[in-house]
Amino acid sequence: MLDQGYSKKINDHMHGVTSLTMPTGLRARLITSVGSASANGTELTTGGGYTSGVGAPLMPFGAATTASPSVGANNSVVSVTNMPATTINGIEIWEATPVRIELGSLTTPRTTASGDTLSFASGAVTSSLGG
Repeated sequence: MLDQGYSKKINDHMHGVTSLTMPTGLRARLITSVGSASANGTELTTGGGYTSGVGAPLMPFGAATTASPSVGANNSVVSVTNMPATTINGIEIWEATPVRIELGSLTTPRTTASGDTLSFASGAVTSSLGG
């Protein structure tokens, strides 16, 4: 789901109201309690191998499909080693400025023990528009 503020930016850009700058340094913030389009979720606090905020792992995306809905996905494995004991319920994608772009719940929450590695395979994190 798009962040409410970012959705407005895209809409304004599509209709010639303002120009949208290409987001850079996309980061996957690990979320323990999922928020909404207008409210951030609760990010995992820094601990073990995870650094919250601008230190969260990079989330590289490939080109989206041309089908409707158009779907983009991460194009490489994203891993965090030495995780703390926690349950991750969602991911938020933030750009470096920092501005939240998207949020979503995991299909299945991921529980880690202290020292585990949490990984998302290439293509496992998707984003869709249209439909």
